[in-house]
Amino acid sequence: MTITPLMPVYPRCGVRPVRGEGAYLFGEDGQQYLDFASGIAVNALGHAHPHLTKAIADQAATLMHVSNLYGSPQGEHLAQRLVDNSFADTVFFTNSGAEAVECAIKTARRYHFANGNPERHTLITFDTAFHGRTLGAISATNQAKMRDGFEPLLPGFAYAKFNDLEGALALIDDNTAGFLVEPIQGEGGIRQASPEFLQGLRKACDEHGLLLVLDEVQCGYGRTGKFFAHELYGITPDIMSVAKGIGGGFPLGACLATEEAAKGMVAGTHGSTYGGNPLAMAAGEAILDVILEDGFLDHVAAMGDRLRQGLEQMIPNHDHLFDSVRGTGLMLGLKLKSDSRAFVAFARDHHNLLLVSAGENVIRILPPLVIDESHIAECIDKLSTAARVYVPAADD
Repeated sequence: MTITPLMPVYPRCGVRPVRGEGAYLFGEDGQQYLDFASGIAVNALGHAHPHLTKAIADQAATLMHVSNLYGSPQGEHLAQRLVDNSFADTVFFTNSGAEAVECAIKTARRYHFANGNPERHTLITFDTAFHGRTLGAISATNQAKMRDGFEPLLPGFAYAKFNDLEGALALIDDNTAGFLVEPIQGEGGIRQASPEFLQGLRKACDEHGLLLVLDEVQCGYGRTGKFFAHELYGITPDIMSVAKGIGGGFPLGACLATEEAAKGMVAGTHGSTYGGNPLAMAAGEAILDVILEDGFLDHVAAMGDRLRQGLEQMIPNHDHLFDSVRGTGLMLGLKLKSDSRAFVAFARDHHNLLLVSAGENVIRILPPLVIDESHIAECIDKLSTAARVYVPAADD
């Protein structure tokens, strides 16, 4: 067998997009698709948003990249805006979510090293977590499908059950640095942390001198109807990784931290060739312009409520197939009673609706944050039409 020019690590489907507009993608064959996947929660403003595309084009014609050997007025300005609108005092810009998680892990370890406690290097993480595909990020999950064939993995992680506060606290020992957790697990099946769980982790960190590290790569940046998902819980982290929606489709991520948590991150401890370059910063500024507009997050919350209502009203008509709705805002999951991947493929190939499968036979519904009620109605109609004719495989 001859290997393909693109390394064959993705089981790619037959949809081949060449153009996007708002909530729609268009394939090279002219087919139009309702995009409720958003590049897996990346295209926060949909496709070809005029403010974002103009900002990128203007910056590309001005200055794209100079390296971090020089001062960064663009990076300083975007970092200040993030600091002004979050818990954080400082920001490191990356190219991806996995890199943002790596920076968060390093920041947590370096904090204890700076405090004279280098033995406190272990982060407690949680089952079905997904933190990225680097060796560090796959070491932070206990999912065999991410880890098999890549051993030996990095030491310094312990694993507890998600939403099991007592189990997590039982793992704290003299080597513990803190907790690394997604407030809402995306890949894991739109599993939402309970208030008691997340608030309990925060309390434990305060009591034991540990760091609460949140991975908001998928659930952050407006997707829940709040700027960051932890706002729903009335707590703040010490360190947080974000990405996906932060660039709206341009590769961008960030690690945010308090001054105390970042005390060990001094000159020479971390770096990135492309991270925070002027072109990425222009994209980040444009996204922030829109997300921070008065009423934008209220719109996300309202559309999330409307979408949830539509899904819940639809379920009884197809209760042989659909079980329940999970999540919040425009990060919703529809749990199936059969294989979610098969139904996602059926809806895509026969009804031109793009969704994303996840763990526990859940369909992720992750539309652009700028959708309106007409898009929701179209999505519900496509889901209902697909469900009426879909026949699960016999072994589901």
